[in-house]
Amino acid sequence: MFRALAVAFLIALSSQAVAVTCENQRHDGNRFTVCAVDPVTENLRLFRADENGAPYGHFSKLDTALRNRGQSLSFAVNGGMYHTDRAPVGHYIEDGQEDMRVVSNAGPGNFGLLPNGIFCITADRARVFETLDYLARTPQCDHATQSGPMLVIDGALHPAFLRDSTSRNIRNGVGATRDGKRAVFVISNNSVTFWEFASFFRDVLKLPNALFLDGNISRMYAPDIGRNDLGFAMGPIIAVVAP
Repeated sequence: MFRALAVAFLIALSSQAVAVTCENQRHDGNRFTVCAVDPVTENLRLFRADENGAPYGHFSKLDTALRNRGQSLSFAVNGGMYHTDRAPVGHYIEDGQEDMRVVSNAGPGNFGLLPNGIFCITADRARVFETLDYLARTPQCDHATQSGPMLVIDGALHPAFLRDSTSRNIRNGVGATRDGKRAVFVISNNSVTFWEFASFFRDVLKLPNALFLDGNISRMYAPDIGRNDLGFAMGPIIAVVAP
């Protein structure tokens, strides 16, 4: 009986351990860190500000707040574009509460380079929607954040991306499988073009839809691989919370 219990414990421990997996990959001369999250087994969600309305801004502040509640931060990335007061530029839902409406019109900067999109988290799914598709489908998201541009839309690269572009930056984004059972977060470890970054999601990771999160603010917290990026204060944060 003891042996059976021990085996069951190890199996359970193993299944938890692989729910968030991170690895470094190379493609076409570029280097990327790729982290896959299983939204069925992991508590994947969004955070922006504490109960007093003060933005967390940094992974360390969020982790401290979680530890005060008996939880901890096991993975995180910046969660979309924001204004100077760190309020989200576009649509934002946290714990079922909509704090910012969907912005569907074109505008300046990367966010307004349509089509842009929305990362939506439900109890057991995580999906990337193009914004107009999101408005048509009206999914019931527990958490959602809007950013732009879309990187991959139904298997096609964003039409504005150029293979011979000279605009390079550190970039990060998120993609999801069609069934929503796996969310994949990627950050480039060297400067890449939008075309190179989007091609990695489509051609290497084989994800049908992917969304750009940011460039200069790109950061990742992945303690299992010793990564804890520092920098300017962030707005929304996409995180995996552990008990």
